[in-house]
Amino acid sequence: MNTPGRRKFRREGEERRRQDLIEATLDCVAERGLQGATVRAIALRAGVTGGLIRHYFPGKEELLQAAYATIVGRMTEQAKAALSLEGAGPRRRLAAFVEANLAPPVVDARVFSLWAGFIGRAVSDPALSIAHREGYLGFRNEVEALVAEVLKAAGRNAEASALRRHAIAINGLIDGLWIEGCLAADMFESGELAEIGITTVEALLGLDLRGGEAA
Repeated sequence: MNTPGRRKFRREGEERRRQDLIEATLDCVAERGLQGATVRAIALRAGVTGGLIRHYFPGKEELLQAAYATIVGRMTEQAKAALSLEGAGPRRRLAAFVEANLAPPVVDARVFSLWAGFIGRAVSDPALSIAHREGYLGFRNEVEALVAEVLKAAGRNAEASALRRHAIAINGLIDGLWIEGCLAADMFESGELAEIGITTVEALLGLDLRGGEAA
């Protein structure tokens, strides 16, 4: 019988089992913090033995690294889903991307708590630091590609250095507003942070992102 709070460990493929362990790790980190997320606690949460965990991960550090990569990847994928707007041109797609990053489920207190815990440890953990850098660069590259499409469609060919600076600025803007939304969602009106984000990006690029445009 599963004890309360345990995840049901699915007897499926190797990748599914590995992901279940990552989810159990995230649950433990959210409830107990990084120090409290021991292999024993994670095993109990997943309803498995510590030995089975070691079959998939050499140790706790590798499991934490995989968990952090999952958080970052999930946030990026949720935001990228906004890019599939049917018939939308580059400007509208960039606006949708900014909006998606500043609204639920990306803006979420639990996700922020997990992210903040891992970031605090990344300073002293080289492997987590690498995972953070990869996640950051992956997200920034998405932003840079979107900006390049917008400027190209507007007949403005920006140099690589200019695109990089735009991406850094927009990424920083999104990060700051995202933190505000996660920490104090009740202080903002619905859609207010997304509106601020889009308006600021429009000012940065000198373009209206929500007006009519050819797809």
